Amino acid sequence: MSETFDYVVVGAGSGGCAVASRLSEDPNVSVALLEAGGKDDNWVVTTPGALILMVPYPVNNWAFDTVPQKGLNGRIGYQPRGKGLGGSSSINAMVYIRGNKADYDEWAALGNTGWSYKDVLPYFKKSENNTELGGEYHGKDGPLSVTKLQTDSPVHDIYLQAAREAQFKINEDFNGPDQEGLGVYQVTQKNGERWSAARGYIHPFMGTRKNLRVITNARATRILFEGKRAAGIEYRAGKETKTIKAGREVILSLGAFQTPQLLMLSGVGDSAELAKHGIASVHHLPGVGKNLHDHPDFIFGYKSNLPYFTGLTFAGIGRIIKSIFQFRRERRGAMTSNIAECGGFLKTRPDLALPDIQLHFCMAVVNDHGRTPFFANGFSCHVCLLRPKSRGSVWLQSADPMQPPAIDPNFFGDSEDMEAMVAAFKTTKRLLDAPALKAIETEDAFTANVRTDEDIRATIRARADTVYHPVGSCKMGVDPMAVVDPKLKVYGLQGLRIADASIMPTVIGGNTNAPTIMIGEKAADMIKAEMRAG
Repeated sequence: MSETFDYVVVGAGSGGCAVASRLSEDPNVSVALLEAGGKDDNWVVTTPGALILMVPYPVNNWAFDTVPQKGLNGRIGYQPRGKGLGGSSSINAMVYIRGNKADYDEWAALGNTGWSYKDVLPYFKKSENNTELGGEYHGKDGPLSVTKLQTDSPVHDIYLQAAREAQFKINEDFNGPDQEGLGVYQVTQKNGERWSAARGYIHPFMGTRKNLRVITNARATRILFEGKRAAGIEYRAGKETKTIKAGREVILSLGAFQTPQLLMLSGVGDSAELAKHGIASVHHLPGVGKNLHDHPDFIFGYKSNLPYFTGLTFAGIGRIIKSIFQFRRERRGAMTSNIAECGGFLKTRPDLALPDIQLHFCMAVVNDHGRTPFFANGFSCHVCLLRPKSRGSVWLQSADPMQPPAIDPNFFGDSEDMEAMVAAFKTTKRLLDAPALKAIETEDAFTANVRTDEDIRATIRARADTVYHPVGSCKMGVDPMAVVDPKLKVYGLQGLRIADASIMPTVIGGNTNAPTIMIGEKAADMIKAEMRAG
C-alpha cells in the first residue's frame, strides 16, 4: 500500500529542507520529505570542527569522484556531498555568503522573470536570523542562525593587517551593498554549534507537525509517472522497494549530481542517451545533466609555529584535545572553527566590474581535501574562480539507481579559465607575501619553486580541484537547453519541480548554501501562491 501526500520532496538538503518546512506550515497540506541518509543530529554534525571527519571520508558524505579531468593532468577529482538531513549544509564550512547582486540580475536578464536581486533578497532575509547584522540587507527572525565565529582567534587580526598591507579593502559584511574586500566570515552556527538547514527547518518540527512526514534512509530510485504527470516516487528502504504517492507535486532537491541522475533514471533526459541504458523515454529533455559547472580552486599551504594553527603534530593534537574540553564547557574555542575562518572577494584587474575570485583562509594546511595527511602545523589559503566559462555534464553510468552518476566538471575546459586562475594565483600571493603573514610563515609547502606563469599553470593543473559548489545541471531558463522554467517546473511535464542548486543558470559569485536555501524558500512561496489561486 502506498501512502499519499500532497507534496513529496525528494532530498533533504538545503533546498529540500526549506521547501518542505515552509509547505508544511499549512496544517491542511501534507508533506513527505525523503532522504537517503540519516537524521544527522549527532555530535559529529553539530560540532563545527568535526567537519575534518566528514569532508575527507564517507561519514554523512556521498564522497563522489569525477571522471578524469583533462584540465587537471587527467586526475580524478573529488566531490563531497552531504548525505543525511541537511545535505551538504551538514558537512560544509558553514560560510554564510549569498553571492553578488549582479549574479541574480543576470539570471533575470537571461529571461528568468522574478529572480533579480530585488526579487530574491526578501527570501534571503526570510531565511536568516542574523545575530550581528541588521538593516535592509539582513533578517532577524528566520530559521537559519547566522553569527560571528566563536573561536576568539588572534589570527583574524593578523589576516586583516596583511590585507591592509597588501592594500586590499576590509569588508565587514560580504552580504551588504558591496561584496569586494577581505574580512572574517559570518557562519551558520548557533551557540558555537553548526546550524544546518535541517536544524533550522526540519528538526524542530519532526515531532510536532502531524502533516510533515520525514523518511530517512530512503533512497529514491525512480519518479513514478502517469502519462506526463509525476505521481509519486519509488524508493528503497533497506532491502525493500516502496512507493509513495504525490497528490499535487513531486519536488526534487537531490542536488546538482543526483537530481539529473534521478530524472534520467526515470526516463527524463536525452532520449538517445537513455536508450543506451535500456531506459524508455518518458520525455525528451536534452538539457538534463548539461551545463554543470563549479568554482575551480587552488590551495596555498604554509608551515607555521604560531600556536593558533593546528596539524598532525604532537603540539597540534594537544591543542585539539584541549579545545574539545573548552568546547564542552563553553561552546567556544578552536572546535567551533569552520576551518575557513577568513576570506573575501577580490578583483584580479582594476577594470573588472565585479570581484572575480574568492579566498578562504584556513587554520590548518588543507591538502587534497584533507585526505592526504600533512605532518606539520600551519595555515592555507584557497583561491577560487567565481565565474568560470567551462561547462561539464552529469550522466548515467548504468541504469542501476544504486550506482553513482558520472560527473565531469570539465575544469579548465575553456582556456580562459586557466589564464584567469593564473591572475588569481598572483593576486592571492600579494596577500600571502604581506609582512604580517610573512612573519608567521616558516616554509612554503607547495609553491616555493613557482616563479613563472608556466610554473603557475603547471602547479594549478597538478593541485587544483573543486571548492564544493557544483550547480547548473538542470538549469532554469527559457532556451532549448533549459530544464525548468522560472517557476521551477520541469518543462513538458506536470506535477514536477526542482528546488536545489541544479537550477542555477550560472554559478553565483560565492558559497552556494545560502542561495540554495533561498531557492527552497522561493519555491515554497510560488507553490503556495498557486494553491491560493487554484
